[in-house]
Amino acid sequence: MKKILLTILSILTPAVAFANQPKDWQLGFQKAASESMRDIVNFHDKLLLPIIIAISVFVLFLMVYACIRFRASANPVPSKRTHNVAVEVLWTLIPCLILIVMAVPSFKILYKQDSIPKADVTVKAIGYQWYWGYEYPDENIIFDSYMIEDKDLKENQPRLLAVDNELVVPVNKVIKVLITANDVLHAWALPSFGVKRDAVPGRINETWFKAEEVGTYYGQCSELCGIKHAFMPITVRVVSEEEYQEWLTGAKIKFAKEINEEDQFKKLASK
Repeated sequence: MKKILLTILSILTPAVAFANQPKDWQLGFQKAASESMRDIVNFHDKLLLPIIIAISVFVLFLMVYACIRFRASANPVPSKRTHNVAVEVLWTLIPCLILIVMAVPSFKILYKQDSIPKADVTVKAIGYQWYWGYEYPDENIIFDSYMIEDKDLKENQPRLLAVDNELVVPVNKVIKVLITANDVLHAWALPSFGVKRDAVPGRINETWFKAEEVGTYYGQCSELCGIKHAFMPITVRVVSEEEYQEWLTGAKIKFAKEINEEDQFKKLASK
C-alpha cells in the first residue's frame, strides 16, 4: 500500500520538485539543468506523450469494437472480405505522417546537441575499468574519480553516486567534453544535462553542456562495461566563476599532470 501511495504522489508531483539525482519511486526525468535537457523534456512531454496516449486509446477502442462488433454470436455467417484498399492506404500513410511529425523536432534537437559552440572550458573524460579519469588539457590538470564506498559515505552523499574527486565546472559556461576509453566501451551520461556519449577505446567523441544552476549533478556509466559497471558514477559540481577560479588554483597544485605522470612511472618501476 505504501508503494502505491508513493507512486501516485510521484505522478502528481510537478517535475520541478525532482532533484539532480534519482529519487525513490521517481517517475519522469530528473530536473533539467541545461537548455539541451529542457528541449528533450519538452519534446517528450508535449509531443511524444500525447501521440503515444492517442495511439494507445485508438488501438484499445479498435480492439473493444472488434470484439463486440465481430463476435461469433453477432455474425453467424462470417464475412468473406479479404481486404479494403482505403483501410490499407490509411494504415500505411498515417503512421508515416506521425513519424515525420516526430522526426522534424527530434532532428533539430540532435543537430543542436552535435553543434558544439565555442567552449569556455574543455574537459577530457576517460573511462577505465571501473572508474573515470579527467583531464583539463588547457590547465595541465589530471585526476581519477573513484566511487566512495558505503562505509566512507558522509552525510548527504548518495550511495553509488558520490565520488572522491568531482568534476568541477563554472556555471553558465560552455563545457566541451572529450570522451574516450582506455580498455572497453563505456558511456559518459549526465541526465540533468541531457548528455550521453559512448566512450570508445582509440576514438574521441565530443559533447557539450551549459549548466544553468549551481549544484551537484550525478550520472553513471551507461554501457555494460563489465563486472563493476554499476560502480563507476559521474559527479559534476557546478560552481560560480569565483569558486571555480579558486578551485582551479588549488587543483593546479594538487592534480598537476607532470606530478601525476611521474608518480605513475614510479609505481610501474617498483613492480
